[in-house]
Amino acid sequence: MPSSHRDHGHAAEYQSHHPHHRRRLVNTHHSGNTHPLIWLAAILCTIIAIGVVVAGIVVFVGYIVIHPRIPVISVTNAHLDLLSNDYAGLLQTQLTIIVMAQNGNAKAHATFSDINFNLSYQGQPIARMIAEPFDVPKNNSKTLNYVVRSASIPLTPDQMEEVDESWKRDIIGFDLKGSARTRWRVGALGSVRFWSNLECELRFRPSNGSYIKHSRCTSESKWFFITSFFLL
Repeated sequence: MPSSHRDHGHAAEYQSHHPHHRRRLVNTHHSGNTHPLIWLAAILCTIIAIGVVVAGIVVFVGYIVIHPRIPVISVTNAHLDLLSNDYAGLLQTQLTIIVMAQNGNAKAHATFSDINFNLSYQGQPIARMIAEPFDVPKNNSKTLNYVVRSASIPLTPDQMEEVDESWKRDIIGFDLKGSARTRWRVGALGSVRFWSNLECELRFRPSNGSYIKHSRCTSESKWFFITSFFLL
């Protein structure tokens, strides 16, 4: 008995020799309609993809046109008003510190908040410097004047020796560390938020209290993100 095959060529040959025994070829592939939910998911994915592309183009073009600059906080000047230590190991000091918040954007206002700086000497806390939230207009700046006076700070023997050496060298340093949260709106692109971290050493001449501008004391920005791409 001839062997049966499912391909069309052999099926035609079999039918020619046996006209009364024809085989019916069955199509096992179903051509059903696609479920509406699949079409809906595809449409939604397409809309989201187009939205992401458009938003990216808007942000890129906006950045090129506006060319935003990150606002900064820096110490512009300072003065050592008082430095006194006694044989009991107590240190008293007073400093005037000028901090400037600068917004270099010509087309965006900036808001500074959560301002918090700590001043210390050799790990000994001296004062905490804070400020209320404030706005800085476009391409402008705001100055914060701090007059920091410490109570009698007990020093360890090593710290007392370091103060004596500072008098001899006529150089003494104080550590300033802190941060501020900055927010500014880039036109219609949305709000940008980030932290401005400030950490530097303020050096003075104990003989006359003058500030030694050995390096820039300027903030560095981290953790910035855009909260919204555009306004509807």
